[in-house]
Amino acid sequence: MSRVDQTLLTPLLLLERSATALPDRVAIVHGERQHTYKEMADEATKLARALQASGIEPGDRVAYLCPNTPDMLIAHFGVPLAHAVLVAINTRLSSSEVEYILNHSGAKLLLVDTGLMPTVTPIREKLETVEEIVAIDDAGIAPEFEATDFAEFIARGASPDGVEPLPWTVDDEDRIISINYTSGTTGRPKGVMYSHRGAYLNALGEIIHSRHTVDSVYLWTLPMFHCNGWCTTWGVTGIAGTHVCLRAVDPGEIWEKIRAHNVTHLNAAPTVLIMLANHPSAAPVGNQLTITTAGAPPSPTLIGQLEALNMTVCHFYGLTETYGPFTVCEWQHEWNKRGADEHARLLARQGVSFTVSDPIRVVDEEMNDVPRDGETLGEVVMRGNIVMAGYYNDPDATAEAFRGGWFHSGDIGVWHPDGYIELRDRKKDVIISGGENISTIEVEQAIASHPAVLECAVVSVPSEQWGERPKAFVICKEGQAADEAEIIGHVRERIAHFKAPDAVEIVAELPKTATGKIQKFVLRDKEWVGHEARIYGGSTSARS
Repeated sequence: MSRVDQTLLTPLLLLERSATALPDRVAIVHGERQHTYKEMADEATKLARALQASGIEPGDRVAYLCPNTPDMLIAHFGVPLAHAVLVAINTRLSSSEVEYILNHSGAKLLLVDTGLMPTVTPIREKLETVEEIVAIDDAGIAPEFEATDFAEFIARGASPDGVEPLPWTVDDEDRIISINYTSGTTGRPKGVMYSHRGAYLNALGEIIHSRHTVDSVYLWTLPMFHCNGWCTTWGVTGIAGTHVCLRAVDPGEIWEKIRAHNVTHLNAAPTVLIMLANHPSAAPVGNQLTITTAGAPPSPTLIGQLEALNMTVCHFYGLTETYGPFTVCEWQHEWNKRGADEHARLLARQGVSFTVSDPIRVVDEEMNDVPRDGETLGEVVMRGNIVMAGYYNDPDATAEAFRGGWFHSGDIGVWHPDGYIELRDRKKDVIISGGENISTIEVEQAIASHPAVLECAVVSVPSEQWGERPKAFVICKEGQAADEAEIIGHVRERIAHFKAPDAVEIVAELPKTATGKIQKFVLRDKEWVGHEARIYGGSTSARS
């Protein structure tokens, strides 16, 4: 059978199936609001019709700046239903960073939650391609400037005969469904392109490896802007589970929703799980709760705390470039014979490939597999259906990333005899704080722009709340001075606040090699001594 005779893969089919098979099942819960799957499909169709009526054509980019609300979830279906491309923007970015993403992606339309209007206000006159801004009032916050009301926008596509259906199909499964921007680990963020086919398959992978069923109740602690919520936006919908929305991560509210809705699944970075496990409301849950985590290997202490709360931990690893998770630390039955400490050690490994991905490899500089001895270092490389289509409008970076026919993760790891991989180091000293990537280069550039700074280095240091945070070591120019508060304030004026260092140490010199290169590992290792983490810190951990 030729390919033209087959149904082309797209996540749109997942909503169509759930709305047809289980139309009255609760799809979305948000406060007192609820949507059934039929209503969710209708809302997605209304959005698609409104986009078309507003001049959005196939391939146009539609940007959303929203927290985890029903509108952000429905956009994952309504935007591609109009054959447009969704650009979900990190809500924690600064105005200048949002400006760059909107201009680089060529977004034609921006839909923004009114609570995030302060981010858009300073840049609205600098947007080169955005023709209209639509305000979504989810939290009862008045917009800061005049924008199209969301209800008015949706009304454009209304039909006197009710919701006029659109086909839940695409003409090309390799069509781009979304562009997700990296956190700029080497400076400017890159636009990672996802295809309909890849998104569909990774959604199935999420269902399989996070163990979702039709009875799943999924709490949105993971940002939907991050790898499209690891494709769980589409996956939970495909299995007809219930989405419980959450505007902001608050451990007390998370515990309240877990109990109020009998939550069965949530995804979160270890830092969020640490907050949950140590919150005053923490107590064993009545039903089994599956927690999928990535961003750093969960520590043995954390795993023990979660298991005592009747929570099962699934450890994933991946990158934005791999639709989020690419591997899973698949549990082996024979591990049940091991002790708790050994369980945690095994579970902290990055594991083996998803069922929907090609086998992962660890290779040397000549692209040869390293020995599976758990000791020989190599770079982790991937390819297959759930590796990005490329970087948007950046062919050089795309070619570099795929040299040798495989995507180069930039992560250094080992291959164990049982086939499981484990990360050991990083080519770049990226800091992962609360699941978000922070480029030390970007922070250093912001610090270096201070007139009193001669030289600086930024490394990860332990943080009980966020896993790790940036710390800066600064040499001041002769005859000039700057204190910690001044430098931190200077950085916050230039990049997102969460990227600014929490601490600044003024030093007379920095450790360097004979050729003058700063030895960051010397600074970092001293900061991590005595902490329950590998000596190289969380910056070697997963990025998904």
